[in-house]
Amino acid sequence: MPKSSNQGKLNELSARFPFFIYEDFSFSLDPGGLNARFHFNLGGQFHFYPSLFIPGNSRAFTDEILKPLLPSLIFNIGMIELISYWKSACPPKVFIRPAGLSKEQVSWWKKLYFLGLGEFFYLNSLDVDENTFMDITAEGVVFPVLATPDLGAGVIVPVGGGKDSAVTLDLLKEYFNVIPMVVNPRGATSAVIEASEIPPGRAILLTRTLDPLLLELNAKGFLNGHTPFSALLAFISLPAALLTGSRHIVLSNESSANEATIPGTNINHQYSKSIEFENDFRDYVSKFITPHINYFSFLRPLNELQIAWLFSRLPAYHRVFRSCNAGSKTDAWCGKCPKCLFTFVILSPFLGEETMKTLFGKNLLDETGLITTLLQFTGAADEKPFDCIGTIDEVNLALCEMIRLKKEYTLPALLRIYRDSSEYSTYHEREFMSSLSSWSANNLPGTFETILKAALYA
Repeated sequence: MPKSSNQGKLNELSARFPFFIYEDFSFSLDPGGLNARFHFNLGGQFHFYPSLFIPGNSRAFTDEILKPLLPSLIFNIGMIELISYWKSACPPKVFIRPAGLSKEQVSWWKKLYFLGLGEFFYLNSLDVDENTFMDITAEGVVFPVLATPDLGAGVIVPVGGGKDSAVTLDLLKEYFNVIPMVVNPRGATSAVIEASEIPPGRAILLTRTLDPLLLELNAKGFLNGHTPFSALLAFISLPAALLTGSRHIVLSNESSANEATIPGTNINHQYSKSIEFENDFRDYVSKFITPHINYFSFLRPLNELQIAWLFSRLPAYHRVFRSCNAGSKTDAWCGKCPKCLFTFVILSPFLGEETMKTLFGKNLLDETGLITTLLQFTGAADEKPFDCIGTIDEVNLALCEMIRLKKEYTLPALLRIYRDSSEYSTYHEREFMSSLSSWSANNLPGTFETILKAALYA
Protein backbone atom coordinates (compact mmCIF):
# COMPACT_ATOMS: atom_id res chain seq x y z
CA MET A 1 0.00 0.00 0.00
CA PRO A 2 1.60 3.32 -1.06
CA LYS A 3 1.79 6.20 1.40
CA SER A 4 -1.15 8.63 1.21
CA SER A 5 -2.04 12.00 2.76
CA ASN A 6 -5.33 11.26 4.46
CA GLN A 7 -5.34 13.62 7.45
CA GLY A 8 -8.10 15.68 5.84
CA LYS A 9 -10.13 12.55 5.21
CA LEU A 10 -9.63 11.50 8.84
CA ASN A 11 -10.91 14.87 10.05
CA GLU A 12 -13.95 14.62 7.80
CA LEU A 13 -14.80 11.02 8.72
CA SER A 14 -14.31 11.42 12.47
CA ALA A 15 -16.68 14.42 12.37
CA ARG A 16 -19.31 12.46 10.41
CA PHE A 17 -18.91 9.41 12.66
CA PRO A 18 -18.08 10.73 16.15
CA PHE A 19 -18.56 7.41 17.92
CA PHE A 20 -18.11 3.67 17.51
CA ILE A 21 -20.00 1.13 19.61
CA TYR A 22 -19.22 -2.49 20.38
CA GLU A 23 -22.91 -3.32 20.79
CA ASP A 24 -22.88 -6.99 21.71
CA PHE A 25 -21.74 -10.50 20.92
CA SER A 26 -23.51 -13.85 20.84
CA PHE A 27 -22.43 -17.46 20.57
CA SER A 28 -23.88 -20.94 20.32
CA LEU A 29 -22.25 -24.24 21.13
CA ASP A 30 -23.50 -27.40 19.46
CA PRO A 31 -22.00 -30.74 18.35
CA GLY A 32 -20.71 -29.07 15.19
CA GLY A 33 -18.68 -26.51 17.08
CA LEU A 34 -18.72 -22.93 18.36
CA ASN A 35 -20.37 -20.14 16.41
CA ALA A 36 -19.72 -16.54 17.50
CA ARG A 37 -21.14 -13.31 16.11
CA PHE A 38 -20.32 -9.68 16.87
CA HIS A 39 -22.23 -6.43 16.39
CA PHE A 40 -20.44 -3.12 15.84
CA ASN A 41 -22.01 0.28 15.21
CA LEU A 42 -20.25 3.06 13.29
CA GLY A 43 -21.79 6.42 14.21
CA GLY A 44 -25.33 5.05 14.24
CA GLN A 45 -25.15 4.82 10.43
CA PHE A 46 -23.44 1.52 9.63
CA HIS A 47 -23.72 -1.80 11.45
CA PHE A 48 -21.25 -4.67 11.09
CA TYR A 49 -21.79 -8.34 11.96
CA PRO A 50 -18.56 -10.34 11.58
CA SER A 51 -18.53 -13.98 12.69
CA LEU A 52 -16.25 -16.80 13.75
CA PHE A 53 -16.69 -20.59 13.65
CA ILE A 54 -14.51 -23.06 15.58
CA PRO A 55 -15.31 -26.70 14.71
CA GLY A 56 -15.92 -29.19 17.49
CA ASN A 57 -13.96 -32.06 15.99
CA SER A 58 -11.70 -32.23 19.05
CA ARG A 59 -14.21 -31.33 21.79
CA ALA A 60 -12.56 -32.00 25.16
CA PHE A 61 -15.28 -30.93 27.61
CA THR A 62 -19.06 -31.05 27.91
CA ASP A 63 -21.29 -28.08 27.12
CA GLU A 64 -22.04 -27.70 30.82
CA ILE A 65 -18.36 -27.05 31.51
CA LEU A 66 -17.66 -24.95 28.44
CA LYS A 67 -20.61 -22.54 28.29
CA PRO A 68 -19.84 -20.61 31.50
CA LEU A 69 -16.23 -20.13 30.37
CA LEU A 70 -16.86 -18.83 26.86
CA PRO A 71 -18.45 -15.35 27.32
CA SER A 72 -15.20 -13.74 28.49
CA LEU A 73 -13.22 -15.36 25.66
CA ILE A 74 -15.74 -14.34 22.99
CA PHE A 75 -16.03 -10.80 24.37
CA ASN A 76 -12.27 -10.32 24.13
CA ILE A 77 -12.20 -11.61 20.54
CA GLY A 78 -14.71 -8.85 19.80
CA MET A 79 -12.38 -6.32 21.41
CA ILE A 80 -9.64 -7.10 18.86
CA GLU A 81 -12.05 -7.74 15.97
CA LEU A 82 -13.55 -4.25 16.34
CA ILE A 83 -10.32 -2.52 15.27
CA SER A 84 -10.81 -3.63 11.64
CA TYR A 85 -14.11 -1.72 11.57
CA TRP A 86 -13.14 1.24 13.77
CA LYS A 87 -10.24 2.14 11.48
CA SER A 88 -12.59 2.84 8.56
CA ALA A 89 -13.40 6.24 10.11
CA CYS A 90 -11.37 6.39 13.36
CA PRO A 91 -14.18 7.77 15.56
CA PRO A 92 -12.76 9.55 18.63
CA LYS A 93 -15.24 7.93 21.05
CA VAL A 94 -15.52 4.16 21.51
CA PHE A 95 -18.22 2.66 23.72
CA ILE A 96 -17.98 -0.95 24.94
CA ARG A 97 -21.44 -2.19 25.93
CA PRO A 98 -21.19 -5.99 26.44
CA ALA A 99 -18.94 -5.82 29.53
CA GLY A 100 -16.81 -3.57 31.68
CA LEU A 101 -13.07 -2.93 31.52
CA SER A 102 -10.78 -1.83 34.32
CA LYS A 103 -8.51 1.19 33.84
CA GLU A 104 -5.59 -1.19 33.36
CA GLN A 105 -7.48 -3.07 30.65
CA VAL A 106 -8.42 0.16 28.85
CA SER A 107 -4.75 1.21 28.84
CA TRP A 108 -3.76 -2.23 27.58
CA TRP A 109 -6.20 -2.11 24.68
CA LYS A 110 -5.25 1.44 23.71
CA LYS A 111 -1.60 0.42 23.54
CA LEU A 112 -2.42 -2.57 21.34
CA TYR A 113 -4.65 -0.54 19.03
CA PHE A 114 -2.13 2.29 18.71
CA LEU A 115 1.00 0.20 18.11
CA GLY A 116 -0.89 -2.44 16.12
CA LEU A 117 -2.13 0.32 13.80
CA GLY A 118 1.28 1.99 13.54
CA GLU A 119 1.63 1.05 9.88
CA PHE A 120 -1.94 2.19 9.17
CA PHE A 121 -1.35 5.59 10.76
CA TYR A 122 2.02 6.01 9.01
CA LEU A 123 0.94 5.05 5.49
CA ASN A 124 -2.17 7.22 5.76
CA SER A 125 -0.06 10.13 7.13
CA LEU A 126 -2.36 10.51 10.14
CA ASP A 127 -1.29 12.84 12.93
CA VAL A 128 -2.35 10.91 16.05
CA ASP A 129 -0.92 10.16 19.48
CA GLU A 130 -1.53 7.28 21.87
CA ASN A 131 -3.27 9.35 24.52
CA THR A 132 -5.86 11.14 22.37
CA PHE A 133 -6.44 9.02 19.24
CA MET A 134 -9.29 7.16 20.97
CA ASP A 135 -11.32 7.47 24.17
CA ILE A 136 -12.74 4.16 25.46
CA THR A 137 -15.77 4.00 27.75
CA ALA A 138 -16.74 0.51 28.91
CA GLU A 139 -20.15 -0.26 30.37
CA GLY A 140 -21.32 -3.28 32.33
CA VAL A 141 -19.62 -5.73 34.66
CA VAL A 142 -15.98 -6.75 34.31
CA PHE A 143 -15.68 -10.47 33.55
CA PRO A 144 -14.04 -12.47 36.37
CA VAL A 145 -10.88 -14.48 35.80
CA LEU A 146 -11.89 -17.93 34.56
CA ALA A 147 -11.61 -21.05 36.68
CA THR A 148 -10.71 -23.30 33.77
CA PRO A 149 -10.92 -27.10 33.88
CA ASP A 150 -7.79 -29.20 34.04
CA LEU A 151 -6.38 -28.62 30.57
CA GLY A 152 -4.23 -31.33 29.08
CA ALA A 153 -0.72 -31.07 27.67
CA GLY A 154 -1.91 -30.51 24.12
CA VAL A 155 -0.01 -28.01 21.99
CA ILE A 156 -1.90 -25.79 19.56
CA VAL A 157 0.32 -24.55 16.72
CA PRO A 158 -1.17 -21.86 14.43
CA VAL A 159 -0.23 -22.67 10.83
CA GLY A 160 -0.04 -20.03 8.11
CA GLY A 161 1.54 -22.12 5.37
CA GLY A 162 5.03 -20.59 5.58
CA LYS A 163 8.39 -21.97 6.62
CA ASP A 164 8.22 -20.87 10.27
CA SER A 165 5.13 -22.82 11.29
CA ALA A 166 6.43 -25.80 9.30
CA VAL A 167 9.59 -25.78 11.43
CA THR A 168 7.59 -25.58 14.66
CA LEU A 169 5.28 -28.41 13.63
CA ASP A 170 8.17 -30.63 12.68
CA LEU A 171 10.24 -29.97 15.81
CA LEU A 172 7.38 -30.56 18.22
CA LYS A 173 5.34 -33.36 16.63
CA GLU A 174 7.54 -36.15 18.00
CA TYR A 175 7.31 -34.90 21.56
CA PHE A 176 3.80 -33.54 22.04
CA ASN A 177 0.19 -33.92 20.98
CA VAL A 178 0.39 -31.15 18.40
CA ILE A 179 -2.90 -29.69 17.14
CA PRO A 180 -2.43 -27.54 14.02
CA MET A 181 -4.77 -24.53 13.99
CA VAL A 182 -5.67 -22.68 10.79
CA VAL A 183 -7.87 -19.62 10.29
CA ASN A 184 -9.57 -19.73 6.87
CA PRO A 185 -7.68 -22.75 5.46
CA ARG A 186 -6.14 -22.64 2.00
CA GLY A 187 -4.12 -25.04 -0.11
CA ALA A 188 -0.74 -24.24 1.41
CA THR A 189 -1.89 -24.62 5.01
CA SER A 190 -3.44 -28.00 4.23
CA ALA A 191 -0.34 -29.10 2.32
CA VAL A 192 2.01 -28.12 5.16
CA ILE A 193 -0.08 -30.06 7.68
CA GLU A 194 -0.13 -33.05 5.33
CA ALA A 195 3.65 -32.84 4.91
CA SER A 196 4.05 -32.86 8.70
CA GLU A 197 2.31 -36.29 8.78
CA ILE A 198 0.20 -35.13 11.71
CA PRO A 199 -3.20 -36.85 11.34
CA PRO A 200 -5.43 -34.41 9.41
CA GLY A 201 -8.38 -35.06 11.71
CA ARG A 202 -6.41 -33.56 14.58
CA ALA A 203 -6.20 -30.11 12.93
CA ILE A 204 -8.69 -27.45 14.02
CA LEU A 205 -9.81 -25.36 11.05
CA LEU A 206 -11.50 -22.07 11.95
CA THR A 207 -13.56 -19.82 9.71
CA ARG A 208 -13.45 -16.06 10.25
CA THR A 209 -15.91 -14.02 8.18
CA LEU A 210 -15.59 -10.28 7.63
CA ASP A 211 -18.76 -8.25 7.19
CA PRO A 212 -18.89 -7.43 3.44
CA LEU A 213 -20.08 -3.92 4.31
CA LEU A 214 -16.53 -3.11 5.39
CA LEU A 215 -15.25 -3.90 1.90
CA GLU A 216 -17.99 -1.71 0.43
CA LEU A 217 -16.89 1.21 2.62
CA ASN A 218 -13.27 0.67 1.62
CA ALA A 219 -14.31 0.84 -2.03
CA LYS A 220 -16.11 4.14 -1.30
CA GLY A 221 -12.95 5.75 0.05
CA PHE A 222 -13.15 5.14 3.78
CA LEU A 223 -9.81 4.67 5.53
CA ASN A 224 -8.08 1.33 5.08
CA GLY A 225 -4.84 -0.36 6.00
CA HIS A 226 -2.99 -2.96 8.02
CA THR A 227 -4.37 -4.28 11.31
CA PRO A 228 -2.61 -6.54 13.87
CA PHE A 229 -3.89 -9.89 12.61
CA SER A 230 -1.55 -11.88 14.86
CA ALA A 231 -3.22 -10.27 17.88
CA LEU A 232 -6.59 -11.44 16.58
CA LEU A 233 -5.08 -14.89 16.09
CA ALA A 234 -3.87 -14.83 19.69
CA PHE A 235 -7.35 -14.17 21.09
CA ILE A 236 -8.98 -16.68 18.74
CA SER A 237 -6.54 -19.36 19.91
CA LEU A 238 -7.86 -19.12 23.48
CA PRO A 239 -11.29 -20.74 22.90
CA ALA A 240 -9.59 -23.17 20.51
CA ALA A 241 -7.32 -24.20 23.39
CA LEU A 242 -10.27 -24.58 25.72
CA LEU A 243 -12.32 -26.62 23.24
CA THR A 244 -9.43 -29.01 22.59
CA GLY A 245 -8.20 -29.21 26.18
CA SER A 246 -4.81 -27.73 25.26
CA ARG A 247 -2.72 -25.85 27.80
CA HIS A 248 -0.06 -24.60 25.35
CA ILE A 249 -0.49 -22.20 22.42
CA VAL A 250 2.81 -22.22 20.55
CA LEU A 251 3.61 -19.52 18.00
CA SER A 252 6.35 -19.47 15.37
CA ASN A 253 7.50 -15.85 15.72
CA GLU A 254 11.24 -15.25 15.60
CA SER A 255 13.46 -12.65 17.25
CA SER A 256 13.66 -10.77 13.93
CA ALA A 257 10.03 -9.66 14.30
CA ASN A 258 11.15 -7.21 16.99
CA GLU A 259 12.93 -4.91 14.52
CA ALA A 260 11.01 -1.74 13.58
CA THR A 261 9.94 -1.33 9.97
CA ILE A 262 10.75 2.39 10.17
CA PRO A 263 14.18 2.62 11.86
CA GLY A 264 14.22 4.72 15.01
CA THR A 265 10.45 4.48 15.59
CA ASN A 266 7.99 2.06 17.16
CA ILE A 267 6.29 1.50 13.78
CA ASN A 268 6.54 -2.22 13.14
CA HIS A 269 4.53 -4.20 10.60
CA GLN A 270 5.12 -7.21 12.84
CA TYR A 271 4.23 -5.56 16.16
CA SER A 272 1.76 -8.29 17.14
CA LYS A 273 4.49 -10.86 16.43
CA SER A 274 7.02 -9.05 18.65
CA ILE A 275 8.23 -10.12 22.09
CA GLU A 276 6.64 -6.95 23.47
CA PHE A 277 3.16 -8.00 22.38
CA GLU A 278 3.79 -11.61 23.36
CA ASN A 279 4.66 -10.59 26.91
CA ASP A 280 1.77 -8.11 27.09
CA PHE A 281 -0.71 -10.70 25.84
CA ARG A 282 0.46 -13.39 28.24
CA ASP A 283 0.16 -10.89 31.11
CA TYR A 284 -3.34 -9.81 30.02
CA VAL A 285 -4.60 -13.39 29.71
CA SER A 286 -3.22 -14.34 33.11
CA LYS A 287 -4.67 -11.28 34.87
CA PHE A 288 -8.04 -10.93 33.18
CA ILE A 289 -9.02 -14.22 31.50
CA THR A 290 -7.30 -17.33 32.84
CA PRO A 291 -3.86 -18.16 34.28
CA HIS A 292 -4.01 -21.71 32.94
CA ILE A 293 -3.21 -21.21 29.25
CA ASN A 294 0.43 -20.84 28.23
CA TYR A 295 1.00 -18.62 25.15
CA PHE A 296 4.51 -18.16 23.74
CA SER A 297 6.60 -18.37 20.58
CA PHE A 298 8.72 -21.49 20.27
CA LEU A 299 11.05 -19.85 17.73
CA ARG A 300 11.54 -16.58 19.66
CA PRO A 301 15.22 -17.23 20.50
CA LEU A 302 16.04 -17.78 16.81
CA ASN A 303 16.68 -15.38 13.96
CA GLU A 304 15.54 -15.79 10.36
CA LEU A 305 18.85 -17.31 9.24
CA GLN A 306 18.66 -20.01 11.88
CA ILE A 307 15.06 -20.81 10.98
CA ALA A 308 15.98 -20.93 7.28
CA TRP A 309 18.77 -23.40 8.12
CA LEU A 310 16.35 -25.60 10.07
CA PHE A 311 13.79 -25.41 7.26
CA SER A 312 16.43 -26.40 4.70
CA ARG A 313 16.72 -29.72 6.55
CA LEU A 314 13.01 -30.46 6.09
CA PRO A 315 12.60 -31.29 2.37
CA ALA A 316 9.03 -32.56 2.76
CA TYR A 317 7.84 -28.95 3.04
CA HIS A 318 9.95 -27.31 0.34
CA ARG A 319 7.52 -27.67 -2.57
CA VAL A 320 4.34 -27.00 -0.60
CA PHE A 321 5.07 -24.02 1.69
CA ARG A 322 3.80 -20.59 0.61
CA SER A 323 4.03 -17.23 2.37
CA CYS A 324 3.36 -14.77 -0.43
CA ASN A 325 0.42 -12.52 0.48
CA ALA A 326 -0.16 -11.42 -3.11
CA GLY A 327 -0.43 -15.03 -4.29
CA SER A 328 -2.26 -16.42 -1.27
CA LYS A 329 -5.59 -16.88 -3.05
CA THR A 330 -4.01 -19.16 -5.63
CA ASP A 331 -1.29 -20.60 -3.36
CA ALA A 332 1.40 -19.26 -5.67
CA TRP A 333 4.60 -17.24 -5.37
CA CYS A 334 3.93 -13.99 -7.24
CA GLY A 335 7.68 -13.42 -7.69
CA LYS A 336 7.26 -9.65 -7.45
CA CYS A 337 6.67 -8.78 -3.79
CA PRO A 338 9.00 -8.21 -0.82
CA LYS A 339 7.94 -11.49 0.80
CA CYS A 340 8.88 -13.51 -2.27
CA LEU A 341 12.27 -11.81 -2.60
CA PHE A 342 13.02 -12.15 1.10
CA THR A 343 12.15 -15.86 1.10
CA PHE A 344 14.36 -16.38 -1.96
CA VAL A 345 17.27 -14.51 -0.33
CA ILE A 346 17.09 -16.06 3.13
CA LEU A 347 16.84 -19.66 1.89
CA SER A 348 19.36 -19.45 -0.98
CA PRO A 349 22.52 -19.87 1.16
CA PHE A 350 21.13 -23.19 2.42
CA LEU A 351 19.12 -24.62 -0.48
CA GLY A 352 21.18 -23.16 -3.32
CA GLU A 353 20.22 -20.84 -6.14
CA GLU A 354 19.20 -23.63 -8.54
CA THR A 355 16.80 -25.18 -6.06
CA MET A 356 15.26 -21.78 -5.36
CA LYS A 357 14.81 -21.19 -9.09
CA THR A 358 12.93 -24.47 -9.27
CA LEU A 359 10.67 -23.57 -6.35
CA PHE A 360 9.87 -20.06 -7.64
CA GLY A 361 9.93 -20.78 -11.37
CA LYS A 362 12.66 -18.19 -11.96
CA ASN A 363 15.69 -16.56 -10.37
CA LEU A 364 14.36 -13.57 -8.45
CA LEU A 365 17.90 -12.23 -8.17
CA ASP A 366 17.77 -11.55 -11.92
CA GLU A 367 14.59 -9.45 -11.59
CA THR A 368 15.80 -5.86 -11.88
CA GLY A 369 12.32 -4.60 -11.02
CA LEU A 370 13.07 -5.70 -7.44
CA ILE A 371 16.07 -3.38 -7.02
CA THR A 372 14.13 -0.89 -4.85
CA THR A 373 12.95 -3.73 -2.62
CA LEU A 374 16.52 -5.01 -2.28
CA LEU A 375 17.71 -1.55 -1.22
CA GLN A 376 14.99 -1.47 1.43
CA PHE A 377 16.08 -4.90 2.68
CA THR A 378 19.69 -3.91 3.13
CA GLY A 379 19.19 -0.60 4.93
CA ALA A 380 20.09 1.58 1.95
CA ALA A 381 16.58 3.10 2.05
CA ASP A 382 14.79 5.00 4.82
CA GLU A 383 12.40 2.17 5.59
CA LYS A 384 11.99 -1.58 5.25
CA PRO A 385 9.08 -3.00 3.26
CA PHE A 386 5.87 -3.38 5.25
CA ASP A 387 5.90 -7.16 5.25
CA CYS A 388 6.93 -10.05 7.48
CA ILE A 389 10.63 -10.14 6.64
CA GLY A 390 13.92 -10.45 8.51
CA THR A 391 16.27 -7.82 9.84
CA ILE A 392 18.64 -5.67 7.84
CA ASP A 393 21.60 -7.58 9.29
CA GLU A 394 20.16 -10.97 8.31
CA VAL A 395 19.50 -9.97 4.70
CA ASN A 396 22.95 -8.45 4.28
CA LEU A 397 24.64 -11.55 5.69
CA ALA A 398 22.61 -13.82 3.40
CA LEU A 399 23.48 -11.73 0.32
CA CYS A 400 27.16 -11.71 1.22
CA GLU A 401 27.13 -15.47 1.70
CA MET A 402 25.54 -15.97 -1.72
CA ILE A 403 28.27 -13.87 -3.33
CA ARG A 404 30.93 -15.87 -1.47
CA LEU A 405 29.41 -19.16 -2.61
CA LYS A 406 29.26 -18.03 -6.26
CA LYS A 407 33.04 -17.50 -6.31
CA GLU A 408 34.11 -17.05 -9.91
CA TYR A 409 30.67 -17.70 -11.38
CA THR A 410 28.64 -14.90 -12.94
CA LEU A 411 26.50 -13.10 -10.40
CA PRO A 412 22.80 -12.47 -11.10
CA ALA A 413 21.80 -8.82 -11.58
CA LEU A 414 20.74 -7.98 -8.01
CA LEU A 415 23.87 -9.51 -6.50
CA ARG A 416 26.05 -7.51 -8.93
CA ILE A 417 24.32 -4.31 -7.83
CA TYR A 418 24.61 -5.27 -4.17
CA ARG A 419 28.34 -6.13 -4.47
CA ASP A 420 29.01 -2.52 -5.49
CA SER A 421 27.11 -1.08 -2.53
CA SER A 422 28.41 0.34 0.75
CA GLU A 423 26.32 -2.25 2.59
CA TYR A 424 28.37 -5.04 1.01
CA SER A 425 31.56 -3.31 2.11
CA THR A 426 30.20 -3.19 5.65
CA TYR A 427 29.04 -6.79 5.90
CA HIS A 428 31.13 -8.98 3.61
CA GLU A 429 33.88 -9.68 6.13
CA ARG A 430 31.49 -10.73 8.90
CA GLU A 431 31.39 -14.44 9.67
CA PHE A 432 28.19 -15.89 8.26
CA MET A 433 28.20 -19.12 10.24
CA SER A 434 28.43 -17.29 13.55
CA SER A 435 24.91 -16.00 12.92
CA LEU A 436 23.71 -19.59 13.05
CA SER A 437 25.24 -20.39 16.44
CA SER A 438 24.80 -17.12 18.37
CA TRP A 439 21.30 -17.92 19.60
CA SER A 440 20.02 -17.69 23.15
CA ALA A 441 17.30 -19.64 24.93
CA ASN A 442 16.79 -16.92 27.53
CA ASN A 443 13.22 -16.19 26.43
CA LEU A 444 12.19 -19.81 25.99
CA PRO A 445 10.13 -21.57 28.68
CA GLY A 446 12.21 -24.29 30.30
CA THR A 447 9.87 -27.13 29.39
CA PHE A 448 10.79 -26.71 25.72
CA GLU A 449 14.41 -25.59 25.98
CA THR A 450 15.87 -29.09 25.95
CA ILE A 451 13.87 -30.03 22.86
CA LEU A 452 14.98 -26.97 20.95
CA LYS A 453 18.63 -27.52 21.81
CA ALA A 454 18.37 -31.16 20.76
CA ALA A 455 16.78 -30.16 17.46
CA LEU A 456 19.42 -27.52 16.73
CA TYR A 457 22.39 -29.68 17.51
CA ALA A 458 21.12 -33.01 16.18
